[in-house]
Amino acid sequence: MNKRREFLQKTALGAAALVTAPAWLQGAPALIKSLNKPNSVINGVQIGCITYSFRSLPDQSAEATLQYVVESGISSIELMGDPAESFAGKPASPINRSRMFQLGGKQRRGETLTEDEAKELKEMQAEAESYNQNVAQWRANAPMEKFEQIRKMYKDAGVSIYAFKPNAFGANNSDMEVAYGMKAAKALGASHVTLEHPSDDAQTLRLGKLGEQHGMAVGYHGHEQETFTFWDTAIAQSPKNGLNLDAGHYIAAGHSDLIPLIEKQHKRILSMHTKDRQTPANGKGNLAWGTGDTPIGDILQLMRKNKYKFPATIELEYQVPEGSDAVKEVQKCLEFCRKALG
Repeated sequence: MNKRREFLQKTALGAAALVTAPAWLQGAPALIKSLNKPNSVINGVQIGCITYSFRSLPDQSAEATLQYVVESGISSIELMGDPAESFAGKPASPINRSRMFQLGGKQRRGETLTEDEAKELKEMQAEAESYNQNVAQWRANAPMEKFEQIRKMYKDAGVSIYAFKPNAFGANNSDMEVAYGMKAAKALGASHVTLEHPSDDAQTLRLGKLGEQHGMAVGYHGHEQETFTFWDTAIAQSPKNGLNLDAGHYIAAGHSDLIPLIEKQHKRILSMHTKDRQTPANGKGNLAWGTGDTPIGDILQLMRKNKYKFPATIELEYQVPEGSDAVKEVQKCLEFCRKALG
């Protein structure tokens, strides 16, 4: 029996047990509601997790992803697009994306591709374009009921979804696809969508205005291009534009003003990716929490002291040690947060 089936059967057995429970227990809805459910709110600070953290695990379905989240002890998440969209019926990709990324990276670095590699990359790019058109057609009539089902399934397990990150908000995506992504986020119960900052003022203006139209906030994520003023243009363009700050990447970019940035922009921070990276002087590595240079404990204490409501999103990016797995490592990150906030 695979883990997902076992998880779902346990959930069903748990529900059946409640039906036959003693009368005094059946009359305690608050107790029953929280029974065996995760809770990652620690002293008023919401610790979340982006489901990208579980990318190394074999089953990426919506059901399996929920299992990973619950086993990690997380009660609120940023949900990547694939698990939700696959559940809703998005056409499966025929493309070997890792191979296409490998060849594309080689090309971008100026390395010479062999004739066969160049032909392979060209064919894969054409296939990707055709697939993206098929996905756009599917999104035009995608059933929002499926996303509502995911919301209920996750909620019943004690997990809320605060952000949604489908690949639907690029400059090449139509307004219809952007609207689809925002409607799906709303159906999932999310307060905002997230995407990589496009470094394109026209695109952030477009997304902000579409966010106003559809009642959905837009959080822009950055890597080592983050600076103190990185988000200023976007947040000036629309009240729906905000930060999906990455604390670890900010440190790896060599900045020492992370705490002042959070204090200044806390009202516009929608969620904050949290990881432990080193400064450039120390190598920029992604390390196990507590061994790098990101002041995670100080950040969490600041959130607690000032009652900031945005979630600190665990993003597992350091290498999973041999003998462990992503769920165990997210558990360790959550325990680090408990100790920092204890």
